[in-house]
Amino acid sequence: MLDLDLAFQGEKPATITNASSHEEKAHYKTCERSNKHSLMFMRMSIASNRKSIFPKTDNVKEFMKFVEERSQTIDKSRVGTFMSTLTIMKFDSTRTMHEHVIEMTNIATRLKSLEMAIDEGFLVQFILNSLPYEYSLFQINYNTMKDKWNVHELHNMVVQEETRLKNLGNHYVHYMKN
Repeated sequence: MLDLDLAFQGEKPATITNASSHEEKAHYKTCERSNKHSLMFMRMSIASNRKSIFPKTDNVKEFMKFVEERSQTIDKSRVGTFMSTLTIMKFDSTRTMHEHVIEMTNIATRLKSLEMAIDEGFLVQFILNSLPYEYSLFQINYNTMKDKWNVHELHNMVVQEETRLKNLGNHYVHYMKN
């Protein structure tokens, strides 16, 4: 039995001496083994390109403290990246409107998991602002309505509008003057 959790419980036992009892020596060895194995398993679970950001330590509690500090910095960076992506994202017709709305909703969900919740009404506006010029009548129609849609309703309506626009096709008139 590995007893990995011993390394996280209480303080590190006092260093053993010749005067230490057999039980104290056994407990010390068990705690040291727990600490060593815990560190080994944690380091193995970290991606190779991330290992260099953690200082070398032989204490599992110190290592966890470093991980916590680094993850807070990484989380702040991720929040900034997700917010930037969400605010500048535009529908570019390389995928469906369904995929576009789902991606924006997924970004909002990731932000929420990083303790940066996006209000649903705010997300609806982000999605509406990401629509291209062809959807301007759709946007005007939404803005003149008394009702406010939630993301699910907007998703359904915008997919329906995409289908309507595709069915209309692009009709161009070329006017030539002699």
